Amino acid sequence: MTIIYMLLAISVFVALIFFALFIFSVKKGQYDDTYTPSVRMLFDDELVKEGSSSPKNTSKENKTNPEK
Repeated sequence: MTIIYMLLAISVFVALIFFALFIFSVKKGQYDDTYTPSVRMLFDDELVKEGSSSPKNTSKENKTNPEK
């Protein structure tokens, strides 16, 4: 029974170490994304254009142009 208490204490200790390292890395800016916000505005129009085309448009184009 004492081994269970010892393993529980060790696992809590290891979890606290990982949590402290995570908090430390977040405060140091490890997970900050500095690249994506600067290029997001360049791709916004392309995403809207792709999202606005519906399957109906492609089927109409295929019917009018059978070579495609």
